[in-house]
Amino acid sequence: MRIALAAACLALLAACKPDPNAGFKPLFNDNDLEGWVNINCAPETWSIKDGVVSCTGKPIGALRTERQYENFILEIEWRHLSEAGNSGVFVWGTPINSPGVPFLRGIEVQVLDNGYQKKADPKKPKWFTTHGDVFPIHGATMEPHGEHSGMRSFPSEERSRPSPDWNHYRIEANNGRITLAVNGKVVSGGDQCNYRKGYLALESEGAPVEFRNGRIKELPSTNAPADQTAPLDEGWKSLYTGTDFRGWKVPAAGGDKWQSADWQIQLKEGQTGPALWSEAEYGDCEVVCDVLLPKGTDLAKPAAGLCLRGHSHPVVMFGQGEAPVVLGTDQLTVGKWYRIKARLQGDQLSVRISEAADANPRTFEAKVDRNPRGSVGLADLAQPVHYGNILVREL
Repeated sequence: MRIALAAACLALLAACKPDPNAGFKPLFNDNDLEGWVNINCAPETWSIKDGVVSCTGKPIGALRTERQYENFILEIEWRHLSEAGNSGVFVWGTPINSPGVPFLRGIEVQVLDNGYQKKADPKKPKWFTTHGDVFPIHGATMEPHGEHSGMRSFPSEERSRPSPDWNHYRIEANNGRITLAVNGKVVSGGDQCNYRKGYLALESEGAPVEFRNGRIKELPSTNAPADQTAPLDEGWKSLYTGTDFRGWKVPAAGGDKWQSADWQIQLKEGQTGPALWSEAEYGDCEVVCDVLLPKGTDLAKPAAGLCLRGHSHPVVMFGQGEAPVVLGTDQLTVGKWYRIKARLQGDQLSVRISEAADANPRTFEAKVDRNPRGSVGLADLAQPVHYGNILVREL
């Protein structure tokens, strides 16, 4: 009887023991990326087969979830396929790239191969590790745990394995607090994260990397306020692959001036030529385009411009010139990125222009005469210019 009673008690305890897998859902299907959005990479940058997500690393960019997450436990395995490979998992990110960079604003959980550490100069202060740093990027904020540099939390132990071994991450994110466990032990994290609700993303950053066994368990909401919640996706589509000019009509004359340079399209100096036009045409739409004027740009002359609806005259021009919106010498600084957000609905043009960290963008309104439908164009005004993060959404 005692044996039977003990067996019954053990069975009862086993039945009451929490299931560690309860509530988890897979992040990926076996053979498609349904539920994920390729933000600014080439179609071939991200792929999946038998549940393993593969990334070529080119161009620099991200693959994000279709929906936002607030509080959760996320587990995922990763491995680099080359020594010193770089990547990351973004938490609470924005739907599109921050101005002047190919990355989201959010909290980055570093995915860095041990070989990268060999590049570090031992004479310089430590500013990164290859064992699970956690840090905010491009406008996000966090109070780091443990040893840190600025807001970057360094891991308390070195636990990651080198390429081509697999590593396991467990990320717990709840009410603005984030912790990272590397291969079974919590080593880094932070509090008071802002944002604390947003998109999840995987990073492409120059080297081939794989992810597998991704799963997530959502936790009860703590009602993140609007100012701590990332903006919702509005349907933005990237016009540039980051690897080549697919989707663009490169002009026959002077086309060699246009260079595909990873996440940027760069225009070399030379005689004024035709704009670089998108193959797709749009009617009422909103366009995002980042612009960098290199040092040496002559702001007393036309320097850069954004064209809409197939009209060769820009709606926004940097430098001297005539356009509905012109930013001249006293409004620009060479060597800085500026984000143009131009909305054209009917004949009503609305433009917002800001620097990367500018909380007070300049806004403009104008009435313009343009075709009812046409391509998006990047102007060639004879001076060198870098264009990046070119996205469009139809209204």
